[in-house]
Amino acid sequence: MMRLGQNPLFRKAIVPWYDSESACLIVIVFLVVVFLFSLVGISVARENVEYHAHMWVAVLLAVLSGLVIASTIIRLIKRYTRHRFSRS
Repeated sequence: MMRLGQNPLFRKAIVPWYDSESACLIVIVFLVVVFLFSLVGISVARENVEYHAHMWVAVLLAVLSGLVIASTIIRLIKRYTRHRFSRS
């Protein structure tokens, strides 16, 4: 079996298109809109008694979009710090 060399010729990691910086920023912007939409949904559900039973949908949407926003921001911060310290 052929092993990978410890000192590869090309040192820059290839980032897939869905994990690129621009794709992550687009995801963050889209999910901020979804998060704001869910906050409006929570507000409407709290005001109308008929919608109290359905408030869980807006809460779930807010929690899930918040988690994906946080994980994407953490991924970008880790990538930025790794890239910054690897140059030094």
